Amino acid sequence: MGQITSLYVYKVVGQASEGVETRDLVRALGLDPDGPIDPSQMVSMQDYYRFFARLAERDPDGLVLPLRIGAAMRSDEYGAFGLAWKSAPDLRGSYLRSERYGRVLGSAETYSLETAAEGTFYNLQKAGDGSMGMLLSNEASLSAVVTISQEVSSAAFLPLAVFFKHAPRGDTSVYEAHFGCAVHFETERDAILVNEEMLSTPNTLGDETIARFFDRHLEAELAALEEDSGLEQRVRIAVSQTLSEGVPTVSDIGRQLGMSGRTLQRRLADKGLSFQGLVDMARRDLSERLLRDTGYSLAEIAFLTGFAEQSGFTRAFKRWAGHTPRSYRLSSNSA
Repeated sequence: MGQITSLYVYKVVGQASEGVETRDLVRALGLDPDGPIDPSQMVSMQDYYRFFARLAERDPDGLVLPLRIGAAMRSDEYGAFGLAWKSAPDLRGSYLRSERYGRVLGSAETYSLETAAEGTFYNLQKAGDGSMGMLLSNEASLSAVVTISQEVSSAAFLPLAVFFKHAPRGDTSVYEAHFGCAVHFETERDAILVNEEMLSTPNTLGDETIARFFDRHLEAELAALEEDSGLEQRVRIAVSQTLSEGVPTVSDIGRQLGMSGRTLQRRLADKGLSFQGLVDMARRDLSERLLRDTGYSLAEIAFLTGFAEQSGFTRAFKRWAGHTPRSYRLSSNSA
């Protein structure tokens, strides 16, 4: 499904209501509840959505939790990406940079500008399954866009309107009070609508020379990401294609990719990846897809994902997803 920067995890935790327990949820993502925060450290989108939804369930003020999270974001916290946004000459330049470089913050969330008669839509596209965690994440993302636009623009930024694909989770006046404009639900897009004057207003710290410096840095980050994800994706695809014959070895996959197993291990290690970790991700992705989109029995899915017995598959899936294959299938079919 993709990954997202762990920065968002810590921001969600930081905005939880006082007394709400969060440390166990953060540890479940493989992160240290006490930090430090490293925006380059990623978590899977599925795990992030699940984490977000569970925390919102615990939080007595869950309706406004994602809006508070977005309002707490600051451009400096996004590293070079945020500095490029801030130093762009105007908001159009900021938005165009997010369209180009958004992948450095995660592979599952992208943005695009779309000109229309009523103004310019700044669209959010996010991979996901439409779960509650994804809807919460969409609200937080658009809240963050508005907040950071207000931070960097030399004018009092205010969108013309905000749009969500999903239905409101509560009183719509709460959303309108937060964004300061009309908020439309059950539409064809997740987006903010901005007029030309706002897009062309200079950013307070806009400096084309500085922006170009960060552009070069982000181009290098993007190139490294594309190389990393290319190898990772090739390994995961190769593993998925052979799982029905049993779990492949690193030498098996290396041979398919035209290199020795030792070379494959070294190249993965250079990118902070492990072969076993990619095997687990491939098995999990395939098992979730089969549970969600097919009528195969649990025993058949266990076989197709490389398990000798259904019990071993059930234990592994519960470790990956936090619940049993059967409950995952039931919840996916009822969503």
